[in-house]
Amino acid sequence: MAICQMPGRLSDRHRIKVELRRASLNTVCEEARCPNMGECFGQHRTVTFLILGDVCTRHCGFCAIQKNSPPRPVDEGEPGRLAQAVRDLALRHAVITSVTRDDLPDGGAGAFAACIGELRALCPEVSVEVLVPDFQGLPAAIDQVLDARPAVFNHNLETVPSLYPRVRPEADFDRSLSLLRRAARRGTLVVKSGLMVGLGETDDQVLDTLGRLHSAGCQVVTIGQYLRPHRLCLEVHAEVREAQYDLYRKAGQDLGLHVLAGKRVRSSYHASEVWTDMNVVSK
Repeated sequence: MAICQMPGRLSDRHRIKVELRRASLNTVCEEARCPNMGECFGQHRTVTFLILGDVCTRHCGFCAIQKNSPPRPVDEGEPGRLAQAVRDLALRHAVITSVTRDDLPDGGAGAFAACIGELRALCPEVSVEVLVPDFQGLPAAIDQVLDARPAVFNHNLETVPSLYPRVRPEADFDRSLSLLRRAARRGTLVVKSGLMVGLGETDDQVLDTLGRLHSAGCQVVTIGQYLRPHRLCLEVHAEVREAQYDLYRKAGQDLGLHVLAGKRVRSSYHASEVWTDMNVVSK
């Protein structure tokens, strides 16, 4: 159903896009061709900012973000522009992610910390969620982000261990799990991760991965159908049935995890609502 707009008034979705272009900011919503972009920009007014450029130094088989080009130098003004955009758009929950920057000594951790700092200074009422790369497992880089005190610390495992060579050839499952475990030891933030399904995994492998996430201290897990974003990306192996998502949600609930599972679920899907729910539960 179409939503009518008052004459001369921009829709929320259009206004967000205009503001992002004005501030020279990227979003993973657009770069990764997320199927929920219209809903998030419009109905939920949720934006997942993509910092540190739009070129990734890794070659994950599922991702449509640019590769095989030299990454741009770090934009020192980006954190300030991002915070200003959050204030101008009156967002209450800001999600920040990045391309993987293995070319940087800290993997980009300093940029995440700077963004959190600018947001805390300009918009202290805004809750901040970060979706970080693995920083090559460097403890100092991970701690730099954690010390900036985001409300939610998210790092996606993306898939089950056996599929890493095909899906995430330059990543390491145990390294990613260790990163989440390190964040969980802080005990002062929500730790979150995400999985794609339909890449060739089995239900038992998904359930085993949920168990490992729980053991690592993760609290929230998103599980969604892998949708091929580009012809050069991996093909969809299978369409996951609703009964399987029910299985994942029930298994997560039994473990004490907050699991969002469904065909259109992505890492930042309903992120502000999840943060609110977790806040209520913790009080």
